[in-house]
Amino acid sequence: MSEPSLSPGLYIVATPIGNLGDITMRAADVLARCDGIACEDTRVTQKLIRHLGVSKPLWRYDDHSAPNDRARLIASMQDRAVALVSDAGMPLVSDPGFRLVREAREAGVPVTVLPGANAPLTALALSGLPNDRFLFAGFLPPKEKARADVLEELGRVQSTLIFFETAPRLAKSLAAIAKVLPGREAAVARELTKMFEECRSGSPEDLLAHYEAHPPKGEIVLLVGPPPEQEHDADDADAMMRELLEIEKPSQAAAQVAKVTGLDRKALYARAMELKSQ
Repeated sequence: MSEPSLSPGLYIVATPIGNLGDITMRAADVLARCDGIACEDTRVTQKLIRHLGVSKPLWRYDDHSAPNDRARLIASMQDRAVALVSDAGMPLVSDPGFRLVREAREAGVPVTVLPGANAPLTALALSGLPNDRFLFAGFLPPKEKARADVLEELGRVQSTLIFFETAPRLAKSLAAIAKVLPGREAAVARELTKMFEECRSGSPEDLLAHYEAHPPKGEIVLLVGPPPEQEHDADDADAMMRELLEIEKPSQAAAQVAKVTGLDRKALYARAMELKSQ
């Protein structure tokens, strides 16, 4: 007895980032029961569905696809179940699909997402860098000035930064991080979930020396730790407090200085009252 067909619509399906065993049961079920699969590279997706023992029509779809191709796909979703996959990982994460999903939703097409493997989060978990706050920023620009500008802008964010990078550009990016964000811890994760998986952490300078001596291969995730916490002394606190007391009540000024410096709020409030009386 054949499996029941899926309801018409768009199904965003996460695929393995390396090890084919990481496909979820739900993803495998949808790929087996959908009417067709929109994919970046039919050769890559063919390998996956062959592994699953599935045969489906494959339609090439990427960011270079014409608007007419997208319109035809969306029209087909009115009475067919169409799966959207990328070559690896979650579609739309630095991969094609944004316009397709947006226009499908605007056309009233039901959209379902099936979560699964994701390279940025896998690398973050493996790296040992702070993970309470993080920012994924796709690929760094290839040109030197643009790359430095992006690093300077994002370097102010109190979070671990996550980038995709190519093997030929890794050394240039590490050199830029060493120059623009000195003192940061970094990590290079590559070939995630594959046989030669590697995650190496250290200073950007040490990582640069290693990969110049051992040119990397494969898919790479580059991570940069957050800015080091600044130590503030009593003079810093006094300077901030004096400035804030011109526009804030002592309690509010103390609260704001405590948040910035990490110093004790009650002690800061007492100091604020002392400064206010002077």
